[in-house]
Amino acid sequence: MADIERIYTIPLSDARKVPRWKRAESAVRKVRAYLGKHLKTDLKEVKIDKTINEKLWERGSMKPPLKLRVRAVKFEAGGVQAELAEE
Repeated sequence: MADIERIYTIPLSDARKVPRWKRAESAVRKVRAYLGKHLKTDLKEVKIDKTINEKLWERGSMKPPLKLRVRAVKFEAGGVQAELAEE
């Protein structure tokens, strides 16, 4: 089985349903859960690049983006590495 590389647009509008000061934290958890679900792997094996984290936190903890384009690679061992997709 070869490495699988895909680009996803992850909706983060559900992060707006939590209290304001927790929205960016919630968005990080939603990115990890989305990738774990779609690439069928455990959440502990999903590694998020710092570019994604910086994009989620760039406007502060109260205003994460509503959606995010991510390039994810699933390795043969089962791990997933995600980075921000270039636009």
